[in-house]
Amino acid sequence: MFCARCHRTVRLGAHHWPEGYLCARCYDHALETYGTCTGCDTERLTPGLDAHGGKLCTDCAGGLGDFTCLLCGAEARRYRRGVCGRCVVAERLRPLLDDGTGHVNPQLVPLFVTLRQANRPKSILTWLGYSHVRRNLQILARGEAPLTHEGLSRLTPWRSVAYLRDLLVQADILPPADRQLLFFQRTLAEKLPAVSNPEHRRLLEIFATWHIQHRLNTLAGRGPLTGKQVQQARGELRLATAFLDHLNQRGRTLAECTQADVDAWYAGNYIARRLTHTFLCWAIRSKNMPKATVPHRSTSNPAPLAQHQRLALLRQLTNLDDVPLHDRVAAVLVLLYAQPLTRIVQLTTDDVEHKDGEIYVRLGDPPSPVLAPFAEMLLNYLGQRPNTMTATNPNARWLFPGRRAGQPMAPETLELRLRRLGFPTQRGRTAAIRHLVLQAPAPVIARMLGYHDDTTAQLAAEAGGTWQHYAPGDHSR
Repeated sequence: MFCARCHRTVRLGAHHWPEGYLCARCYDHALETYGTCTGCDTERLTPGLDAHGGKLCTDCAGGLGDFTCLLCGAEARRYRRGVCGRCVVAERLRPLLDDGTGHVNPQLVPLFVTLRQANRPKSILTWLGYSHVRRNLQILARGEAPLTHEGLSRLTPWRSVAYLRDLLVQADILPPADRQLLFFQRTLAEKLPAVSNPEHRRLLEIFATWHIQHRLNTLAGRGPLTGKQVQQARGELRLATAFLDHLNQRGRTLAECTQADVDAWYAGNYIARRLTHTFLCWAIRSKNMPKATVPHRSTSNPAPLAQHQRLALLRQLTNLDDVPLHDRVAAVLVLLYAQPLTRIVQLTTDDVEHKDGEIYVRLGDPPSPVLAPFAEMLLNYLGQRPNTMTATNPNARWLFPGRRAGQPMAPETLELRLRRLGFPTQRGRTAAIRHLVLQAPAPVIARMLGYHDDTTAQLAAEAGGTWQHYAPGDHSR
């Protein structure tokens, strides 16, 4: 048997409607679809389809069944005893958020309301099915841990707690906090006590607190930290620990380190140990280590795509209907506008502007025009952004919403998706920016795409551009 809508194979016992059998995915999607019925022009649940693909309510479609909740009277998928998912969520949440008085903890009422109103109750019920989630909710509701960021840091497992933290911030129960900075602080709390050598632990605490975390605090003051920035910080701490162990095996302390010790360390694997540079430079500067030469090996970036390869990829992206639309939109933003993924995930729907029948995307000042066929692709994508049907991001303005509450998609996630498609992100972005600085003055490109003037000027010089002496600013006088 095959699904009447997606044509996938369905299992025995699948739901059968007049149009045929439906797989679980299409059945769930149908009962989460609301809109205007093309048959009677009313706003309600529209799980049915007419001959032209229009949405039909249960009355106009006929034979679909009754989906009216016996408790709240809303039209929705009924989970058990004729009760809709939202009512089941409320039923399961009340004892978990009970503060001991038989009522939901007043501080957690906004969380209760947020989860109760989720567009996809099934995802919330799945989440509540985990024992550690129920345990953490009860701990917070009963006041066994303070309802603060510090109190949440005491709970486990940390990934589940991070998800819960995002929900509490979205519900305005907790103040906003940089989640990546909190992740690094948790790393320090776990890794430093595990260092057995007291002198090593003292050095690592100073290095982590006064150098790494100070740098992260400065970066967080300019904008949200990225996963790669925190990943680098973790790597620096890990390699600093490993280097001190290396010295210990050679019978030396950091104060007795010699050039031979440094050279032997890097001889093992220079690329994998390159992040040790930060610790060694800090140790020399702070006089915790004698002066030594830190080896440096230049690394060259991969050659950019040729222009014909870039154009061929753009043509493919506009026609590959079997590739998810959000992957294609992200890839086009790289190839057309030379945007890094860290900046792409920070775009919002407000950055897509409609002016006089034209579409613009705000990457800098002025906004960049979006031409066909990408304009149509972008408009179609705005109506079907992922991760907007759950409790985490129902009203998200992110162009690429993530799965965590109030958060955009992680650039690492987007990078992995594009890599699986065989898309050369770095080479494509380099090719795009080099082509653009050859077509217009580097300062103009810098302002439109959000680059620094010096960066585009250097790229223009490397590409052999003829605009090197163009002066930025107002030329209308």
